[in-house]
Amino acid sequence: MNVIETEKEIAGKIAADFIKSDMIVGLGTGSTVTYAIKEIGERVKKGLKIKAVSTSKSTSIMAQKLNIPLISIDQVDSIDLTIDGADEIDPNFNGIKGGGGALLVEKIIASISKENIWVINSNKLVNKLGKFPLPIEVVPFAITTVMKRLEKKNFKPKVRKLNDMYFITDNNNYIIDLYLGSIKDPKCLEIELNMIPGIIDNGLFLNIVDTVVVGKNNEYEILENKFKAKFF
Repeated sequence: MNVIETEKEIAGKIAADFIKSDMIVGLGTGSTVTYAIKEIGERVKKGLKIKAVSTSKSTSIMAQKLNIPLISIDQVDSIDLTIDGADEIDPNFNGIKGGGGALLVEKIIASISKENIWVINSNKLVNKLGKFPLPIEVVPFAITTVMKRLEKKNFKPKVRKLNDMYFITDNNNYIIDLYLGSIKDPKCLEIELNMIPGIIDNGLFLNIVDTVVVGKNNEYEILENKFKAKFF
């Protein structure tokens, strides 16, 4: 196992320690959180009693194989704890997510979670967001008009494809990735993007996370966001 995969595994397993019996747990999407889900499955096998809300079809399939009990988001008012990954995190606990294409559902589930934990390997910590392409979810009807507007803003947009076909999200929408290089003001950019008709949401997760578990070689570090306002 290479260093990156080792860091992901360590972070995922440590994040599972935050889960207690009788919790409603949000399960994120992505390569790093996969390790957390596997660990949760092992603990369920040993008697941990939880109910989980999934952020994607791929995560649901994995959870079902591990016998993790799943419920619909419609069955809950809030979620006790959500464990998810991130593609980048800056020193202000702002992040980019959506590399796996589940950004819309991930943001919805994060918004009703009492606590959000992100699991990452060490190279996801950055001084400034933007090197990782910023995903935005777009309704198919508007893909051309949205692309034109983004091109005029010099956001370097590119429609995400899979096997030479448009990548389709679980919500039957498209993803446009913005190759910005650097994001000077994430909050202003978020507002600017959300004002464009046809864009459903974007992969900027600003001051949403409570705790970040970082895998570092064969160790880990826990970073706490002490500035996030609590709504639950």
